[in-house]
Amino acid sequence: MTARHTGAFRVFSRMAVASLLATPLLLASVSTAPALSELKSMGGDPVTPGQAAGNPPGLDIDAPNSATPPAKPADATKPSAASEVEISHDFAKLPEPVRKMREKIIEAAASGDPERLRPLLGTPDDHTLIPAAEGDDPIAALKGISGDPDGLEILAIILDLISTGYAHLNPGEPDETYVWPYFAEKGLGSLSAPEKVELLRIVTAGDLGGMQEYGSYNFFQMGISPDGKWKYLTAGD
Repeated sequence: MTARHTGAFRVFSRMAVASLLATPLLLASVSTAPALSELKSMGGDPVTPGQAAGNPPGLDIDAPNSATPPAKPADATKPSAASEVEISHDFAKLPEPVRKMREKIIEAAASGDPERLRPLLGTPDDHTLIPAAEGDDPIAALKGISGDPDGLEILAIILDLISTGYAHLNPGEPDETYVWPYFAEKGLGSLSAPEKVELLRIVTAGDLGGMQEYGSYNFFQMGISPDGKWKYLTAGD
């Protein structure tokens, strides 16, 4: 088993995802990356990491890792989300600004240099939301949520996310967003066998079972607005 399997996805410490989406970007460099076992779910409950499945070389690959939060009373599907959200694997259907941003993210992440992402993360006044500790440097924030000090793991996670199918949320509304991976917006109990294979390139079977018990996908996800702004990179359901 490679280090990518055994050492992947140690992220966020003492942070709830709900607060990340409601507050400005807080960024900081950290000398050591926190463990994924410290990740908090939206409700503040701890979640347990799994190991990411490996992927062949190339740009279009999939693989963040999931977490296994405590069970909550819910069925295995996300209520009615699949019927309300457009899900697609056809990147040609994306608006041109979204398609171009996706391509830029892939190119930058595949370079192995986190600094290549800096121009894509916006400005201090209009930036990509990234979970992190205090600070104001987005690259330090990315390295802080990576399992290695150079930020290579988070680059791999970003590549994995952006290479899956996507969900199109709230078309025509002010908060319209294209979300990766689409599992964030689809009931896990409704997945076909090929879709489960795609998800199992991202998480382990044990993690998938935990997600189904919890009620939804709850690992990394990212969103791009129709005008091509990279809105967020976060984790949670």
